[in-house]
Amino acid sequence: MAASDGPLKGVKVLDLSRILAGPTCTQLLGDLGASVIKVENPATGGDDTRQWGPPYVTDADGNPTDLSAYFMAANRNKKSVAIDIATPEGQAQIRRLASRADILIENFKPGGLAKYGLDHETLSRDFPGLIYCSISGYGQTGPNAAKPGYDLMAQGYGGIMSLTGEPDGAPMKVGVGIADVMCGMYATVGILAALRHRDQTGEGQQIDIALVDSQIAWLINEGVNYLTSGQVPQRRGNGHPNIVPYDVYETADGHVILAVGNDSQFQRFCGFLELSHLPDDARFATNPARLEHRDALNAVLRPALQRLETEAVIDGLEALKVPVGPVQTLDQVFASDQVAARGMQVDMPARPGPVRLIGNPLKLSRSPVTYRSAPPEFGADTQAVLNAENPFED
Repeated sequence: MAASDGPLKGVKVLDLSRILAGPTCTQLLGDLGASVIKVENPATGGDDTRQWGPPYVTDADGNPTDLSAYFMAANRNKKSVAIDIATPEGQAQIRRLASRADILIENFKPGGLAKYGLDHETLSRDFPGLIYCSISGYGQTGPNAAKPGYDLMAQGYGGIMSLTGEPDGAPMKVGVGIADVMCGMYATVGILAALRHRDQTGEGQQIDIALVDSQIAWLINEGVNYLTSGQVPQRRGNGHPNIVPYDVYETADGHVILAVGNDSQFQRFCGFLELSHLPDDARFATNPARLEHRDALNAVLRPALQRLETEAVIDGLEALKVPVGPVQTLDQVFASDQVAARGMQVDMPARPGPVRLIGNPLKLSRSPVTYRSAPPEFGADTQAVLNAENPFED
């Protein structure tokens, strides 16, 4: 397979988004072979995340460039073009690019592009095959449509913060911008579905996706637990709402994760801890019983595990096929043989020097993802793209 190939080779993406949700989507499309032109505002020095550092990639003299680690996390396989859409010239440049594009992605406030003639209604009238993906905080409709949306607010409004953190602690966000990332993934799925529809009908369409909607969608079992029972779930730290023991436990020298998913695993687990009597106790014999008596069970398990070292617990339970694992720091993660085997760290050449990025998790046997270009410096491709007869060509 040639380096420029991929399942989406030939698909042309015009990216008017910034920060994380939209760029996550367009990087994923780019990894799959699409040609992505990222439009950045010259008045602000480009995507906001270029300034979200340190750390930054440094040049040969040790000076920071505009390639912050945050920006690089979601912007490989793209060309950067500086265009001021507030000007007639900039609007004309966007329209020219949109006329060649299959997909346009934007994350302006609902209605924010209408004053530039770059809204869905206007562009779809002129380019009926265009797939127009609009990402916003609360969506294009509803009472909150005009409110700005950021990951932290989406996590709060959508309920995940009420489920995250210690039982007696404050509501806690997830450690990364997961509402943004999941919104970008849902956007990618919607775009691929819209491409399929266009292939069959020739029709483009608008995809309206909101951070908050995405956040609510991935409440998953806790959301449906509430809808089924009417009981508002409570924070349980690392504990699971439906399985016990499924938690992080302290050991003599650290912590381990246990995920004991059925009664036979529980029996083997108890045998390892020399607590073989526990499965015979009616309070602990079944998972529903263990859920009801969670605190009583943990009062027995925690001191037993605290007497053992982490490696002994992991080795012993793995031998018994009881799900168990470590709690790794990022240096341990990226030094692991598993990361190397799965290609989850990639090194790419860039003008300032090599950059290290997180790999794409998709492993396609016939049309694998490709890493064709490192995250671009601001405006690096402006003249080449705007002067090209076919601006989306590599």
